[in-house]
Amino acid sequence: MTTHEVFNQVPPLTGYDAADDPPLLDGLEREGAGWAAAELHELGRIGGSEQAIEYGRLANEHPPVLRTHDRYGHRIDEVEFHPAWHELMRTAVTHGLHAAPWADHRPGAHVARAAKFYTWRPDAGHGCPVSMTYAAVPALRHNPELAAQYEPLLTARAYDFGLRPPLTKQGLLAGMSMTEKQGARTCAPTPPPPAPSRTAPIGFSGTSGSRRRRCATSSSPSPRRRADSPASSSRVSCRTARATRCG
Repeated sequence: MTTHEVFNQVPPLTGYDAADDPPLLDGLEREGAGWAAAELHELGRIGGSEQAIEYGRLANEHPPVLRTHDRYGHRIDEVEFHPAWHELMRTAVTHGLHAAPWADHRPGAHVARAAKFYTWRPDAGHGCPVSMTYAAVPALRHNPELAAQYEPLLTARAYDFGLRPPLTKQGLLAGMSMTEKQGARTCAPTPPPPAPSRTAPIGFSGTSGSRRRRCATSSSPSPRRRADSPASSSRVSCRTARATRCG
């Protein structure tokens, strides 16, 4: 039932061009990036659309969820993101809001990126990994070998959130290794340490006859340890008449 009429609220702000900002456009032209105006308006219309605003709402309503294990108990360490997050990220990356200006030698490329970053604002959260990617490139260039390997991935305008090793991806975002329902290990797991070369003697005497200790190797993990512990499957269990430390 209608109980009252809400008359003191403005209508929803949707269906507009977020780049229709005279000071922003004047600055873009003044700093030599007027060539980016068309793409800026394209991004502005996307950002002002009802769909993009809804993506922003959903990304905030559904925060990332850490999935440490799958339903069979296998360790996976994946961070699961709502599809709306990926849609926002895809738009940001395809419009070069990440590291694309570092590969663009036109005058004002970084100014154009700043203007687009200012324009694209349905959600602030996904701007964090995008910003970190942009900021990572100058630091990466201090190591030319790594820069040659990773910079083409960082500057690519392709958002690829598949679970694959980074060097097989078309695009990569620095500083966000857990951002894409990711967290998948890209290298082989660390093997457990080797078993002891000899078994501790059973029933040896300590410094006191009243503290006789028995030590034996056990192939089954201690019940207090998690099943996925990286420790060796061969462990030494100690039982003492008093709570003494196994030597």
